[in-house]
Amino acid sequence: MQRHKSPAAGAGGPTAAPLVVPSWLQSEGPLQPAATVLTEVNNTKLDLRFDYQKQYLLGTAILTLRSHFYPQSQVVLDAKGFDVQKVELVGERKVKPLVYTYDKRQLTLTLDRPYSRTEAYQVRIVYVAKPNELPAGGSAAITAAKGLYFINPLGLEKNKPRQIWTQGETESNSCWFPTIDRPNQRMTQEISLTVENQFKTLSNGSLISSKTNSDGTRTDSWRQSQPQPPYLTSIVVGDYAIVSDVWRGKAVEYYVEPPYAATAKAVFGHTPEMLEFFSKNLGMDYPWDKYAQVAVRDYVSGAMENTTAVTHGTNVQVTRRELLDATYAGNETIIAHELVHHWFGDYVTCESWSNLPLNESFADYGEYLWAEHKYGPEEAALVQETKLASYLDEAQGKREPLIRYHYNEREDMFDRHSYAKGGRVLHMLRKYAGDDAFFASLNRYLVQNKQSAVEISKLRTAFEETTGEDLMWFFDQWFLKRGHPELHISHSYAAGALTLRVQQTQDTVYQPVYRLPVTVTVWQKDRSTDYRITTSKADQTFSFPATERPSLVKFDSEGQLLAQIDEDRTPDELIFQFDHARGYLQRSEVLELLQNKTGELPISALFRGALDDKFWAIRRTALEHLRRYRGPEGSAVRQAVLRVATTDPNSQVRAQALATLASFPDNAYRSTFLAALTDSSYIVAAAALAAVAKIPGSGVQPQVAALDNTSSSVLLLALADYYAQNGALNQYAWFLRRLPDVVEGDLYRYLQAFGALMVNIPPVERDKGQQLLEEYARHASRYDVRLGAYKGLALLMPSTPELKATLQRIREQETDQRLKAFYNLM
Repeated sequence: MQRHKSPAAGAGGPTAAPLVVPSWLQSEGPLQPAATVLTEVNNTKLDLRFDYQKQYLLGTAILTLRSHFYPQSQVVLDAKGFDVQKVELVGERKVKPLVYTYDKRQLTLTLDRPYSRTEAYQVRIVYVAKPNELPAGGSAAITAAKGLYFINPLGLEKNKPRQIWTQGETESNSCWFPTIDRPNQRMTQEISLTVENQFKTLSNGSLISSKTNSDGTRTDSWRQSQPQPPYLTSIVVGDYAIVSDVWRGKAVEYYVEPPYAATAKAVFGHTPEMLEFFSKNLGMDYPWDKYAQVAVRDYVSGAMENTTAVTHGTNVQVTRRELLDATYAGNETIIAHELVHHWFGDYVTCESWSNLPLNESFADYGEYLWAEHKYGPEEAALVQETKLASYLDEAQGKREPLIRYHYNEREDMFDRHSYAKGGRVLHMLRKYAGDDAFFASLNRYLVQNKQSAVEISKLRTAFEETTGEDLMWFFDQWFLKRGHPELHISHSYAAGALTLRVQQTQDTVYQPVYRLPVTVTVWQKDRSTDYRITTSKADQTFSFPATERPSLVKFDSEGQLLAQIDEDRTPDELIFQFDHARGYLQRSEVLELLQNKTGELPISALFRGALDDKFWAIRRTALEHLRRYRGPEGSAVRQAVLRVATTDPNSQVRAQALATLASFPDNAYRSTFLAALTDSSYIVAAAALAAVAKIPGSGVQPQVAALDNTSSSVLLLALADYYAQNGALNQYAWFLRRLPDVVEGDLYRYLQAFGALMVNIPPVERDKGQQLLEEYARHASRYDVRLGAYKGLALLMPSTPELKATLQRIREQETDQRLKAFYNLM
């Protein structure tokens, strides 16, 4: 790939002014070398036992290997932080010890002779894996990189089960078994796990045997008979209830902690229907032996598509009351996302991390497809809007090609480009090709490349072979170039003709001038006409017939483009658009563009009417923009918001209505907030708690204290925030008592609230809390938890000056580069 270069002044000419390069263009990182495959792992057999006291894994691995093309007399395996006890060649008649060298990251074996590509051979490695002794790693997407995790191994944490689980992506499975840890490898596997008899186990593929041992342990053996990349290998051990389901005779299972068995099907129950939907749309039946999903404690990512054994965090374990607050954007999107990976990522795998969007873009777009199928176009459009906003937010400081061969760390690929931008690019490709051609092309891609590693050209070729069309222009501008279109759209009407002007305003030195097929809809009174146009110039005009001045001209009326669009429309045109909108995106856009004009009566009326919109997200958005309302319909608007706060069937909407009521300055809704503290919805009760926290002398301590023992994470955080603002010494013990109940993902916020609470109590009373914050700031496994504790400590410094030296030492001893950057900013 050719890198962009800055233009230089010509020899002997005038000195050019310094070129100002945006921050997102200043560094592309090192060029990543192409993956080398001299040797392949065809099969891995693992016999694993666990030392809970030391948190070690005791392993025996038998690898079946083969030279890729050239004869090989040496094998290099990834094996991070092992104690290697024995390495030997396993033959039919005898075992030969092998000479090897080991640098704690790679194990280099010298074979007894060169082996050709037609000869498979086996090596046995006996080792001890010590994941907790590895250097700290991780990224924003995957917060640790030690591969194997012991959770509460000795059972000393009373509110946490004992578990063992793994997380392999990107190249962390070589922290617990030797392999060639690259996405372009594929292997079958057999894993035997010896565990305490009360524990359940889960791994890829099928359980082929379960044997009770004389010492009270049990050995479970799992076989994955279809090849998969090493990073998808997974094991989980824990005390689980297994809730069974089925799809076309294949086992579908949900592993949850026993208290959540009764609600597991409410969370995961759409899985069989998803399997049917994606199998039919892709024209390829789900290709694996089973489909299991498991929840683990203290997970280091959102979820992981380990083949046939998807790992989730504990967010998927909910009570019946918590189910009341479920939205599609919560657990169901994650479930759909990980399932789609079993075609895109597991069955057809990106050849290198540079090609990661060939995994993640499809999984991201699967979230849209399932929403569209199951819940309709409004919910799908909300997915589209949310994902586009997510990418554009990241693009303010980072713009990279989707397929990029320059990055500093491979985890850098796990960004909103690979996910959200990639999914929107696939949506544009679907709109351009049409549904039939789009899904036929995906089928061709999957069939032609099944059980192999691919680059972006394979996807383009599949679409070109299906459609007969040259699509290099599309793949070049969307997958191989950075950035996105920035458009200014204007129109004028004269003498029976409408003129539409499309200007591409992005910096075309660094980003392309885009070819954009798009639909323009022209409204004349209540009659609409669609025009399909293609813009391909930096500044281009189009003319359409019009017998009278249009009521509305809507560029990209289907809402398909990944772009920033500045479209000239008057408030009257926007009101017309809301009343005649084709779907959620057009209505939501109007609310966003008119939010600062609610002082005008027609716009105020529009927002008040939006509180009765049929789609919950419109009602919620309207409420967000009515915060601190000062318009001409004060009483009517407040009464409407109050009605929604107390009667809307959607808890997300009721919670936002309470926040809007709390933004009004007269504190007139105390009784409403108090009543909402006992709402059936936790997020509504949390919103009510945030509201009463802002009312001086509200005298609600008894009602708040009644919530002190809540089991809801949402309400627990809301209480922490409430006490941070209104608490004193009496709540100090509460913070200490509830700390073990806080899930890791909430500790960042909780520890800061704890620090804020301690500001309000005498320094002599807060030694234990201060020591706890210091311990978390130094030693918490997650960098965001360390940051939250550090911030909590920093709040105490004005009243405890000696903390300055403590904070300085914490900064100096921190090794995580992300945290060091935060500390420098602070």
